[in-house]
Amino acid sequence: MILIGKAVQLKEGGPAMVVTGNASGMIECRWYDGYSVRREAFREEELCALSAGQAQLAS
Repeated sequence: MILIGKAVQLKEGGPAMVVTGNASGMIECRWYDGYSVRREAFREEELCALSAGQAQLAS
């Protein structure tokens, strides 16, 4: 289970995101795309947890 506040990334790659919630098997994430804060919900199996060092490198 991915906990709120953890850094994650899509398994296919992409920006580092922060988990802000979960409901009905979906994980809500937020990230900054360089212009604004974005948010989207993903299935847990689409995401992988990042270590603190990986989150810094990816952002």
